[in-house]
Amino acid sequence: MTIQNKKRGLGRGLDAILQSPETDITSADISGNYVAGAIAQIEIDKIETNPFQPRTDFDENALNELSESIKNQGVIQPVTVRKMGYDKYQLISGERRLRASKMAGLKQIPVFIRVANDEQMLEMALIENIHRENLNAIEVAISYQRLLEECQLTQDQLSEKVGKDRSTVANFLRLLKLPAEVQIAIRDGYITMGHARALVNISDKSKQLIILKRIIDEDLSVRQVEMLAREKSPAKKQKNIIPESYKIQAETLSKALKMNVKVNRDSKGKGSLTINFKNDDEFERLLDFINKGN
Repeated sequence: MTIQNKKRGLGRGLDAILQSPETDITSADISGNYVAGAIAQIEIDKIETNPFQPRTDFDENALNELSESIKNQGVIQPVTVRKMGYDKYQLISGERRLRASKMAGLKQIPVFIRVANDEQMLEMALIENIHRENLNAIEVAISYQRLLEECQLTQDQLSEKVGKDRSTVANFLRLLKLPAEVQIAIRDGYITMGHARALVNISDKSKQLIILKRIIDEDLSVRQVEMLAREKSPAKKQKNIIPESYKIQAETLSKALKMNVKVNRDSKGKGSLTINFKNDDEFERLLDFINKGN
C-alpha cells in the first residue's frame, strides 16, 4: 500500500504519530532540504512558533540557566517541528529549548521533522507539555480540557494517552471550576494541589475565598483545609415577613388591651401572636376581653 493511499486518522496518540510508517522517512530532497522524518540542523529563523502552545508561563531564571547550559554543551535533545513548505518549519514541541537557544545566540538548532495536521500537532504539543515536571496544575488542567474539547477525546481516552488514572485526570479538570482567585493562587504556587482539591469540595464560593485567604495568611496544612471544608456554614435565619395589615392589627390590639402585643410570621404564612401581661390582674383582664368577644 502506498503512503498516499493510506488512511490518515485524526486525533491519534503521540506514540502512534511518531512511530507511524507515514513519518518514517529519513532522506533529503534534491535541493538538500530535509523532508519529514529527518533529524537535521535547521536555522532558528526558519522555525515558526507553535500556535497551539499550551504553556503560558516561562520562568526567566530557568530559561537563563538552560541558555547557559546550551552555550556550553549545545542542545542535547532536538526540538520537534513539522515542515510547512520550502525551507519553512513550525514548532510542535520544545519551545523552552528554542527560546533558550535564541538567548544563547545559536543560529541553528537540531530538530526532528514530522508530519502532523493541526489536530495531531495540537495533541502532540499538549501531551508533550503535560509531561513536563515544571508545568503548574492549572496549565495541566487547561491542557486536559483542550484535549477533550479540541481533539474530541473522552476522559477514558485522555487518561490512556497521558498515562494517568481517570480519577487523576478528573481531579485536574475540577480545578477549572474553582474561582479565578483560587486558580491564580494555584498557578503562582501560593497553594498546593492538595489545598485546591479540598477547596473544590466546598460549594460556597465566598467560603472558598475566605479559606483561601486563611491558607495564605496562616500557612494552613492540607489537613486543616480539609477539616474547614467539612464544617457546615450556619443556616441563615429566615427573616420574618410581616404584612403591614398585621402590624396595624397588632398595634390596635395592643392599645385596646394596654398590653404589649407581638406578631411573628414566616415566609410561608405560619406565625404566632404573643400578648405579654405583667401581673395576675392584667391576665384576668385579658381573659375577660377574650370572653366578651365570644
